[in-house]
Amino acid sequence: MTHACPRLRRAVVTATAVGVLVVPLAGGTASAGPAARPGAVTVTAPPGMSPTGVRKLSPGVVRQLDQAVLRVMRQAGVPGVTVGLWTPDQGEYVKSFGVADKSTGRKMSPELYMRIGSETKTFTVTALLHLVDRHKVRLDDPVGTYVAGVPNGNNITLRQLAGMRSGLFDYTADAGFRKALTSNPRQTFTPHQLLSYAFKHTARFPPGRKFDYSNTNLILLGLVVEKAGGRPLADYIATHVLRPAGLDETFFPAGAQFPRPHAHGYTNQTANGEVRDATGWNPSWAWAAGAMVSNLDDLRVWARTVATGVLPDGSRLISPASQKQRLTASPTSVPGAAYGLGIFDVRGWIGHNGSLPGYESLTVYLPSARTTLVVLLNSDIAEAGTEPSTLLGQAITKIVTPGHVFDLPARTAAR
Repeated sequence: MTHACPRLRRAVVTATAVGVLVVPLAGGTASAGPAARPGAVTVTAPPGMSPTGVRKLSPGVVRQLDQAVLRVMRQAGVPGVTVGLWTPDQGEYVKSFGVADKSTGRKMSPELYMRIGSETKTFTVTALLHLVDRHKVRLDDPVGTYVAGVPNGNNITLRQLAGMRSGLFDYTADAGFRKALTSNPRQTFTPHQLLSYAFKHTARFPPGRKFDYSNTNLILLGLVVEKAGGRPLADYIATHVLRPAGLDETFFPAGAQFPRPHAHGYTNQTANGEVRDATGWNPSWAWAAGAMVSNLDDLRVWARTVATGVLPDGSRLISPASQKQRLTASPTSVPGAAYGLGIFDVRGWIGHNGSLPGYESLTVYLPSARTTLVVLLNSDIAEAGTEPSTLLGQAITKIVTPGHVFDLPARTAAR
């Protein structure tokens, strides 16, 4: 990994093959006791552990979490972090650490807006699935039906784009794109400009052959949503995804727009590798793959919604059939990790991470324990080749869900 190489880093969250997550209890045992009804199962969890495999958030566990977060911050040099962990019956943990602005010392706090990078993919693909439910598109339509000029576009399906199996070159890995972005990170890129960087390269493999994370896929899906939906992508997502889900603090910005109050973000993805404040950089280069902004409260709601397809009021954002398609996963190169349609599953944690210069995020949901984890931080500077969001997710889940430890190796997280 080169520090000057801009990228939308990707997390890995495993989606099950049939859309139903079945996870063994972490350290628990199941036995039919003498008083049990025929066929009933009595679950006994280890001390301090719920039957779902979540540790009770006692004062001692809270201290462990505090220490773990602070340890990773020191190790990776992260200025500020906000963590939210919610369980149905084991308690919750919402805390901010460090600073949101190094120049003023302003504290990090849970209400701040943050850039969420590749978590945008979950919103773009949800918009696509909404169009599937409206019979405006089909997942097995070729992308060439909607977007002209795509190499092999008559053979690459929308499903393959959403599942990262198109074989198309990732524009963020193009040397010309990297030079253009690092030389002027405030400039505006159009979707077709981004695609031109990708289409200079031959396909990496025939469509459908294997998993290969490429931001090019999501730029194309954004254009498909616009074509089939008849309106700009930001408007379609706002109307058909954000509004129904009640996500009033989540935005698809125009250019470098950034609602206040927000945290400042720090990166070394610069032309000379020096650390810079990237707060005002224009995320148009990430567009449908990573330009969105949100905050802790909205991401808490979104974690469960995107993993289950169910809105907070119990209604559905997309149909059960489309949700099942979303969670039908293919293996990645990482043991224990798979990828569905715009969503990861890492050892049972379903969701996505995000990274772009200055910011990283992790929003995941563990269905077996009905537990939500959101991590937001204002640095994307890797520590020994590992994303700081991965280090935090790993440290937190080792404590609270030792049977389901979130782990995303750097090779999968960044090209």
